[in-house]
Amino acid sequence: MHRPDLVASDVDGTLLDPAERITARTGRVISRVLAADIPFVLVTGRPPRWIPRVAEAAGLTGYAVCANGGVVYDIGNDEVLHVRDLTPLQLQDVVRAVESALPEARIAAERTALGRDQPQPFAIEPGFLNPWGLPEGETDSPDLAPRAEVVGKPATKLLLRHGGMTSGQMAEAVTAVTSDMDLEVTYSSNSGLIEISASGVTKASGLEWVCRKLAVDQERVIAFGDMPNDVPMVGWAGHGVAMANAHDDLLAVADEVTAPNSEDGVAQVLERWF
Repeated sequence: MHRPDLVASDVDGTLLDPAERITARTGRVISRVLAADIPFVLVTGRPPRWIPRVAEAAGLTGYAVCANGGVVYDIGNDEVLHVRDLTPLQLQDVVRAVESALPEARIAAERTALGRDQPQPFAIEPGFLNPWGLPEGETDSPDLAPRAEVVGKPATKLLLRHGGMTSGQMAEAVTAVTSDMDLEVTYSSNSGLIEISASGVTKASGLEWVCRKLAVDQERVIAFGDMPNDVPMVGWAGHGVAMANAHDDLLAVADEVTAPNSEDGVAQVLERWF
């Protein structure tokens, strides 16, 4: 591949080291990418409110694709530019289907509004526990509400949690009972949490929106990831790179495998050009 015209990277398990830090080596190469006037885009399952700390550590002020492609966030202006939601009717249909297959599952909803004001961005029902907790330095005060209220407003993504299953097992079970609903079902850890978005909403669709805005050709994009929610993006990019610590589904579609996030795998590739 020639020097890329845009760098896209997943955050957790990819750009951040296992202690959730931007290492000195990775920070230096990001600075060189930006100095060459090449956009560096964060593409993550995280919501916009969990982006500023990472962006500040990396020296980024451009775009972030959040919520697995459902949101495009302008970091420098602290403003959401693009949102793709699930409707309340879709959310209710999903939950009814899931109740029959996984009655013990608990739900949460990420909500994102265009602009800067983000009222009640995260709603959970009683019993929902995030298996990985909050990212380093972040705090959240979720809106605790009955299930009917959690699915009563549009949501960027629906999260389902089941403490007795892996995320892969959950994804298989939920896909089986929602196959006629035209949804995107994925996961970013294997700790019993899956994420559901509207049809066509993936990290690839969000990154494509950014590339159109910046007039960057798909073939000139390099993308890095580590989990199943990165598969569409890594497959879409002109050059897709999987971390050595990546899920097997991602390793299968990547053009290249780099070192793990514990060994600055992103930096090792980008140092070829920057």
